Order: sequence, then structure tokens, then C-alpha cells
Amino acid sequence: MAEDEPPGASLKPLVFRVDETTPEVVQSVLLERGWSKFDQQEQNMEDWNLYWRTSSFRMAEHVNVKPWQCLNHHPGTTRLTRKDLLAKHLQHMERLYGAPLYEFLPPTFVMPHDYSKFVAEYFKEKQVLDAKLSYWICKPAELSRGRGIIIFSDIKNLIFADTCIIQKYICNPLLVGRYKCDLRVYVCVTGFKPLTIYIYQEGLVRFATEKFDLGNLQNSYAHLTNSSINRSGASYEKIKEVVGSGCKWTLTRFFSYLRSWDVDDLLLWQKINRVVILTVLAIAPSVPFAANCFELLGFDILIDDNLKPWLLEVNYSPGLSLDCSADVSVKRRLIHDTIELMHLHSLRNERKESCSAANGSPGVSLARKDRGRGRDLPHESFSQPGSRRAFSKDGTPGEKGVTACPENQHTCQPQAVLSRQEVRPPTREPPKAKPKARARHLALKTLIPRVSLIQAHGREKGLSLCVQPDSSWVPGPQAGNFVLIFPFNEATFGASRNGLNVRRIIQELQKLTHKQCSQAAEEKTKRK
Repeated sequence: MAEDEPPGASLKPLVFRVDETTPEVVQSVLLERGWSKFDQQEQNMEDWNLYWRTSSFRMAEHVNVKPWQCLNHHPGTTRLTRKDLLAKHLQHMERLYGAPLYEFLPPTFVMPHDYSKFVAEYFKEKQVLDAKLSYWICKPAELSRGRGIIIFSDIKNLIFADTCIIQKYICNPLLVGRYKCDLRVYVCVTGFKPLTIYIYQEGLVRFATEKFDLGNLQNSYAHLTNSSINRSGASYEKIKEVVGSGCKWTLTRFFSYLRSWDVDDLLLWQKINRVVILTVLAIAPSVPFAANCFELLGFDILIDDNLKPWLLEVNYSPGLSLDCSADVSVKRRLIHDTIELMHLHSLRNERKESCSAANGSPGVSLARKDRGRGRDLPHESFSQPGSRRAFSKDGTPGEKGVTACPENQHTCQPQAVLSRQEVRPPTREPPKAKPKARARHLALKTLIPRVSLIQAHGREKGLSLCVQPDSSWVPGPQAGNFVLIFPFNEATFGASRNGLNVRRIIQELQKLTHKQCSQAAEEKTKRK
């Protein structure tokens, strides 16, 4: 017990609240970390720290959230995760800032509103292609897991009843052993005001279980990569060329495969980062402010045979079921690191109170040991007192900005993620978390009536909670396998603080894109 805590203060675990939709892996990981499950019969209705569920929260629930509580959804994010709303927002950005910037979205029509536009485009393309077939895919706006999807080349086969989108079907996907695949990339938005986006450096690659064949558009096992569909296929358990059995890889394995074919995986990862930033940016100005919440999203990205990433959709409450070894290795660590990121973000919100309580102490640092996880954690430290800049103007950290733990260079590199020297795509399987002693914190009501989650977590871990209260302070670039991708330099940090200057942010992104492409071209020339 710390010296400033009164004798006899009771200790209680951190408390998580669930409903019938909360994934089992989330509950399992939180229990493993030493949290306890909220019991409505035994506890006060306010005595919980984290409420995690699949469905969204009402705005009233966000307004009434207490300082020590956190919700796993942010209001307004369904504008990204409903397929029709996503298309409308991205098309709006195309009109404002130019189609080339948002060319990662296939040509899209929202039905039934755009039906006449689609018919005109269909016959126009048919006339241009003459005897060649054009291919389209129709997806219900609100359904998931591949339900209701139709792929067609003849408009006579188009059938829809409710709101849906029709997109140009990507006919040249990157094939692995002649099997189609897409990437599930996890993204966590810890706030929209200011906008703060983290990308997860590990993820999943989902495969179709039958060989890609445009001659048979009705074969879902050849054209759809949803694991919920492919698990029921006859070829799921079979050893497939290159892919092996099952229908999933980790991103680590996928990028290793690409490197074996001399693919610039870093450049591809940078392109995916830009897709994520530009997509979230499309809704950010209209999202209402809400404190003490975050949003974990699943971006589905298809890579074509020219190594161009295409955005297929964004998933709300991405699936967290553990159906294979790849799921276990990725999703358990994902939840662990999401909790770490939540703590890190809460540190940011508590910086002024913490510094007033411990003026002059060193900068923030995460404890090297989480007793709830039982393994070493990446060590983050933020700007030290007196540091005036966390990012330099060109997108790299300032001299006295974020520092990293030398023991774990793979997961804690002090570079800005979108620079050429950024943290690379995953190169090895993450270690599995091991359960250990229960983490504990001071009782919510007995000592500090309005203690926040991170204040409690900080006492439990022995964290130093002083953050430099300077206006130039920004979130650290990494928490576990989560890496900060926005803001990515001082200019974008400034452009997202007081309101959101989207035009300035896009200008900075375009400058960085040009720089990255030039550097990639130079390195390619050197290799030759």
C-alpha cells in the first residue's frame, strides 16, 4: 500500500460488466488479468470500471458514464460500419478532395437510391467491354458474415429487397496457392476529439477454401473469405496448396510469405495505414464528443495482384470467437493489448490531475510487469518535463519525444508509424499471455469516490502518473501491438486538436505518401 493511502483501505479487483453478447474471450482475458465480473445483485450499479458488449450504447449511457468507467463503443461509428453509410461518406470525401485520394473504394452504388445510375454504368461498361464480361457484387447494407451476398455478371441475376450496395467486383485478387484471401486489420480509435487512431500490428488473413474461378460465380467457397461460410465447406480440413488446412493465417505468416516473393511489405503496410486514416477521417468531423470510451474496429482489406489494397468493409464489434489456432494467438493478445491501450489513453485524460499531485516527477511510464498478465510489457515513456515537441515537422518523433524499451525493439520502436523507418508489419508470432496473480486496486467507494480507472490501475501497478501538461503532449506511439498512426506528425496533431482541419490533414498525408513512394523507389533501384 502506498504511503499516501490510509491504513485499512480495502482492496478490490477492477470490475468489468457484460451482457449476453459479450465475447467469451473478453471475459476470459479480463479474469486472467485479475478483474472481477460485475454482479448486479451484490454490487452498487456504479461499481464497475469497464462495460464491454457487442451492441452500441445509448447516448444517455455515454452522458452518464462516471469518471472511473469506460465503454467499449463510441457514439456515431455505425456511419463507418453500415455498408451504405460508409459508401456515402467516402463518396462525399471523393467529391471534396478528389477521386484519386479515395480510389481504394471500388465503384459503389447504394440501392435502391442509385439504381438508375448503376444501370447506366452497367450498360456503358458492357458496351465498352463488348464480348468481355463485367463482374459485380451485391451486399446487404446491414448483414454480416457473408449473408445475402450475390456475385453476378448479368443484370438479370440481380435480386435485392432491402437497402444494399452494389460494387465492382475485384476480378484480380492476390491469390495464395490459387486461393482468394483478404486481411482482417484491427483498428482502435481512442477518441475523435482529438482524433487518435491506433492500428494493430497483428491480425488475420482469411481464405476461401476452393480455388478462385470466375467461371462459377455461385461458388461461395471460391469467392467469399468469411470464415463462417468456409468452415462448413468440404475443403476446410483439407491440405490446400500453400494455404494448408483451415482458412486462416496470421498477418505475420502472410507478410513472411510476401517477403519470400520479394514484395515490399512495408510499402504495402503504409498503404493500408493510409486507407485506415482516410476512412476514419470521413466520419470524424460529424462524430459527437464522448468521454471514457473507445472503438475497436475490424477493417477488411483485399489486396489485388498489383499489390493495391481495397477497402471491402469496416466491422463493428469484429468477431472474437476462437475457432482455430490463428484466432487464439491473435485475438487473446488483441484483448490484452486493448486493455493496455485503454490504460494508456486514460493516462492522457488524467495528466493534469496527476501532475498537480506529483509535480516534478519523471514522465509517464508503463510498469514493466502486469501481474494480471504475468509477462513483460512493452515500456512506454512520454515526453519528459521540458520537452516541447513529441513530433518533428516531417513526421518523425522529436529528439526528446517518445522513448522505447531497449529490451523489446520489435514492439516499441520510437519512429512515427507512417515514416519510412516505421514499425514494420508483424514478423513473428506474439507470445501467448499466461495467467498469474490477480491484479488489485483500491475500493472505488471507500477511499476515492471519483477515482478513474487509470488512477486505480496506476496504484495497482505502481505507475508514475505524471504527464507533462504541455500543450504539445501527444499519445505515445505504442501500447503492446497497437501502434499510433494518427496523428503522425506535429502538423496533424495540431490540425486535430481544436476542431478537425481535414484539408490540412489530407495535405500532410499526401506529402508523406509522396515521400514514402520516393523512398520505396530509391530502395528498389538500389537493390537492382
